[in-house]
Amino acid sequence: MKSNVCKFTQIFSPLCKRGEGGVWFSASKANPPQSPFLKGGLYAFTLLLVTLISLLLTRPGFSQEPAEIVCIQCHSGLPEKYSQPVKLWRGSIHAENGIACNGCHGGDPKDAAMAMTPERGFLGAPREPEIPAFCGRCHVGVMKDYLASAHGRALGKGGPTCVTCHGNHQVLKASLELINEKSCSRCHSFERARLIRDAMQETEGMIVSIEGRINAFKSVGSDTEKLEKELFAQRNRFHSLFHNVNVEMVKSESAQIQVELKKIRDVLAAWDETGRKRKTAGALAVSAMLLIALLAHLMRKTFD
Repeated sequence: MKSNVCKFTQIFSPLCKRGEGGVWFSASKANPPQSPFLKGGLYAFTLLLVTLISLLLTRPGFSQEPAEIVCIQCHSGLPEKYSQPVKLWRGSIHAENGIACNGCHGGDPKDAAMAMTPERGFLGAPREPEIPAFCGRCHVGVMKDYLASAHGRALGKGGPTCVTCHGNHQVLKASLELINEKSCSRCHSFERARLIRDAMQETEGMIVSIEGRINAFKSVGSDTEKLEKELFAQRNRFHSLFHNVNVEMVKSESAQIQVELKKIRDVLAAWDETGRKRKTAGALAVSAMLLIALLAHLMRKTFD
């Protein structure tokens, strides 16, 4: 018996010895034997620990923020008039997407001496008539829609520019929330804007709902590429209305977009129905197999 035990323990230690008291291990303190299982466990534990630490460090909350550009470093320490743009920018959609001062104003963001020199492409604050072109360097399609609108046609004549609604440094994300009584009433009655917002809200809700359903089908392996492309096209078509102030045109175009969105929704409804039928057929098949198994068991017991 002792021999067998010792033979087994040799898997774990080559220095296993048999003595009068049974079986024990004798190991050198300088070079203690280690189990291959222990070595493997330590390796796996170390690998798991390193992986977990890596995942934690790559999370947004643990990642280091990029070094601030010289524009922000300098302006942050200046009096309120010059530090205020930095405070406003920090709460903007631009900051959220990593677009800093040089994204709009150019210049050298790494060299304080050259940060505001024309040689490095620095652009100061644009005059009011220049604002659409200034923002339109990135937002080309939006600028085109704006210039074609009543707001754009009033440019230079007291009409609103991009910063009137979106802000200058604290640039707000484009959404229907920008169409509100407080903002619009600064220039005119909110009644027309309210009608436009109401007409667009229904379409916006449809787009959000359909997108969620497409993502749900995609998550279970359905081929949603065609529907995604169609939704993308209709969303872009819808967003082109955001600067249109013609109520009837917005209503008419929104209605046409909704017709196309309903077609996508009908396809999704058909997919839902197919899924329900498959689940029902599967449940019936499983029930039938269980019933057959039960009958076979009862018949076997009867004949036994």
